[in-house]
Amino acid sequence: MEYLDVAIVILAAGRGTRMKSDQPKVLHQINSKCMITYVAECAEKVVGKNIHIVVGYHAQKVKDEIDKHFNVIYSFQENMFGTGDAVKVALQGLSDSTKTVLVLNGDVPFVKEQTLVSLIKTHLENQNVVTLLTVEIDDPSGYGRVLQNDTGGIICIKEEADATLEEKKIKKVNSGIYCFSKDFLEYAIPKIEPDNVQKEYYLTDVIEIAINKGAKTGMQSVENWSEVVGINTLADLEKAEALFKDIEL
Repeated sequence: MEYLDVAIVILAAGRGTRMKSDQPKVLHQINSKCMITYVAECAEKVVGKNIHIVVGYHAQKVKDEIDKHFNVIYSFQENMFGTGDAVKVALQGLSDSTKTVLVLNGDVPFVKEQTLVSLIKTHLENQNVVTLLTVEIDDPSGYGRVLQNDTGGIICIKEEADATLEEKKIKKVNSGIYCFSKDFLEYAIPKIEPDNVQKEYYLTDVIEIAINKGAKTGMQSVENWSEVVGINTLADLEKAEALFKDIEL
C-alpha cells in the first residue's frame, strides 16, 4: 500500500560513536545487509519514492550505499544538534503535496510495513497532529519514557538522561517512530529549545508543544519489541544478528 500524500523521513546522520568505528552507524551490517537498507525497503513499500533521508557523518558514503538500491531525496544535517534539528533540515525538502510525515530511524532495522501502515491509519482516523509508536519492555534502559496522565493520555516523553529515578521505572517507552501532521510539524519544530542535559533539539519536545497548544495527540503500541529495537553498540549488533533469524522481514 502506498500513501501518496505521506512522506517518510529517515534519520541517518549520526556517527554512532558507541559502535567504536569510523563507519557510519547505519552502514553496519546485519545478515550481510546495511541497517539503512532494511529501513528504506520498508519505507518504499509504504510510500514508494517519497522517502527523505537525512545524512551527515560521511554523508557521501551513506548516499553511495543507498543509491545502489533506492531513488530517494537527501537532506544534509551539518551539525549534530539532535533529532529535532534533523527533522527541521528534512522539512525543507518536502513537497507541498505532503500532508503527513512519518519519521523513522536508520538504526531501527526490523520495523514492519504493516506496523507503519497501521500507525498512519490510526493517525489519520483520529485526526491527531502527532501519533507516537510505543512499546513496553522489561528493561527500558536507554529509551525515552512515556509519561501519561490519569486517563492514559501522553504528558511528555522524558529522555533517560533527564528522567528522575521514579520516571526511569516506567516500562512504556518511545520507539522513536512518529507520525505527524506536516502543518503542525512546521509550526512546532521552530519552538523546540535545547534545554536538556544533552543540549540538543529533541524531536520528542514536539509532543509537549502539541499538548500545550491543546492539539490532539495519540499513541499506538507495537507488541513485538524486536521490531523497534535500536542498534547503538557492537553488542546490540551481535544481538540483532541473532534476532534476525527469528524475525520474518
